[in-house]
Amino acid sequence: MATTRNILTGVTNIIRFNYGYYLGGMGIIILLFSIAVMSTGSLRSGLYLIGLAASVLLIISLLVSWYVYDLSGLYSFDFLESKKIKTNGTILNIHAGFDETSALLQLKYPNANLTVFDFYNPETHTEVSIKRARKAYPPYPGTMEVTTSTLPLVNQHIDTVCLFFAAHEIRNNAERINFFKELYRVVHADGSIHVVEHLRDVPNFLAYTVGAFHFLSAQTWHNTFEKSGWKVNSEKYINPFVKYVILKK
Repeated sequence: MATTRNILTGVTNIIRFNYGYYLGGMGIIILLFSIAVMSTGSLRSGLYLIGLAASVLLIISLLVSWYVYDLSGLYSFDFLESKKIKTNGTILNIHAGFDETSALLQLKYPNANLTVFDFYNPETHTEVSIKRARKAYPPYPGTMEVTTSTLPLVNQHIDTVCLFFAAHEIRNNAERINFFKELYRVVHADGSIHVVEHLRDVPNFLAYTVGAFHFLSAQTWHNTFEKSGWKVNSEKYINPFVKYVILKK
């Protein structure tokens, strides 16, 4: 597992694992400009404008992704409030099929007992990008495949849970609430959950347009936390597009 990243790792992976989307977008843009060249009058102007707008949106989404995943220092984990993490305790890192964080977490907290769970389900998580990522990156040693309904841990076994860009993949509200209830069961009374997610909000709509619908709204997240018994201890933006929430019992 790689423990270093360069300034293009994130955006390169995005293009690599979603190349069909970008090739399709570029194909549509080329088609629009090609038709515009053969057109006249207002149709020609309209097609040029649409093609230009589509080009700008595509470039903006890549630039924002480059900033978020490569330039903002996200994967240094300096944003983590270590005073709320038992650095020599048990850390549970949970992901949804693509693990970019476990090796980095173990490097940051070398005295911690790190457990890694993967709740990827090929029947419900049908994104081609995840399948490509799983082929490109081997799992962290000792990773256990689990379901969101039952975690193979005894009560109050974990000090810290990390959920980085993972829990939004649980699309069903009831399943997501039950998942956080299961986390409530396995976390110590003074333990915490550290959630990092994009939100379905204005900055992400401006960056990703309709792609922002894949994210969940702040209201949905707070509803999930409340109904599963968790309290928001603190929340802050790591950058304009990503939020960090700490949950306590």
